[in-house]
This record gives sequence, C-alpha cells and structure tokens, in this order.
Amino acid sequence: MHFRGPAIVCASRPHGETAVIARLLTAEQGLVGAFVAGGRGRQLRPVLLPGNLVEAEVRSRSESQLPFARVELRESRGPWLGEPLPAAGIAWVTALTAATLPERQPYPALFDALAALLTAITVAPSARGWAIPLLSYEVLLLRELGYGVAAKRPDNGDWPAIFDAFDRIGRELARYPLAERRADVMAARAILRERWARLVGV
Repeated sequence: MHFRGPAIVCASRPHGETAVIARLLTAEQGLVGAFVAGGRGRQLRPVLLPGNLVEAEVRSRSESQLPFARVELRESRGPWLGEPLPAAGIAWVTALTAATLPERQPYPALFDALAALLTAITVAPSARGWAIPLLSYEVLLLRELGYGVAAKRPDNGDWPAIFDAFDRIGRELARYPLAERRADVMAARAILRERWARLVGV
C-alpha cells in the first residue's frame, strides 16, 4: 500500500511513548489505521485531532502490515473543540465513523458527506444549520453498510421532529453497526443529544 491524499482524522490512540495509531478516512482507500511516529508530540498532536482534514502519505510493505503515515494539516477543527455543541457533534460523527466502517473498504460518498458535515458544524451560525446534515449522514452510513432505514426528513428548525428522528436512527445504530460497541460509542451521541436539548429546550 502506498497512497497520498486528503484524509479525515476519525480517531487516534497512543502507541508507545510518542507515537499514535490514527484512523484516517480517505475517499479511495476507506478507513485506514496507520502508525504515526511522534503523533503525541507538540507538533503533531494538534494535527491529529478528530475531525481535522489532513494530507496523508501512507505506506506499508504488505497488506498485512500496519501502515506508516505522515500527515500534514490541511484544515483544523481545533478552534471548535472548545465549544460544547460543535465539539459534541464532531466527537460523535468521527467516533461513529471509526467504530463502524470496515478497514480499507472505500466509501467515497461517506467521505464527501463527512467532510461536508464537519464544514457545516464549523461554519453554521447555530446547530440549526447542521442538525439535518448530521441525521442525513447517519442514514447514509447505515445504508452504505447495508442496513436499510426509513427516515422521514424533518423540517429544518422543527426540533421535536428532529429529536424524534434522532432517537429512531439512534436505535438503529445501536442495534446494528454498533451492537458490539454500543456503550463506548453511543455515550458520545448521548452527550450531543443532551447539549442539543439544553440549547433548544426540548
């Protein structure tokens, strides 16, 4: 494996004293786990925040070997991680992606949708601007993984309908792609719902 291109950081975990294992979503290679030397250092730690768009060069000698990656920051979501609601949205969609997609299977539609959703979270003046795109991303992910879900698109700003759709889709996610990791990942979704509800009073 050897490729270079844009990637969305979906997760990273420490490995050894200074490295990390990053999970990167790419358009052509899908979700790829890769070793990033120095990933916990001062220079690369802010680059490997979940939600960031990076330019990644990924290499491995064989398909069975954990690839090595070099990353350069293209677009940071760091400034929004200090804002409770955007931070919860970014944490949820990246955790969902990292937990459900199989390794090295391309999902170009999901890559484009996630990139657009992360942009919406960071540029919209309020959660009203990205609530529907977030639901649409969850439905797309379920469909791309082979789980048909009937979800009527609520009107933008109709928060009772948005929460109803959010809860129904959440049950599908917990039942199917997250069945084995429900407690770990769905906690991030619960935080997002709580912050949304506090904001709009529903």
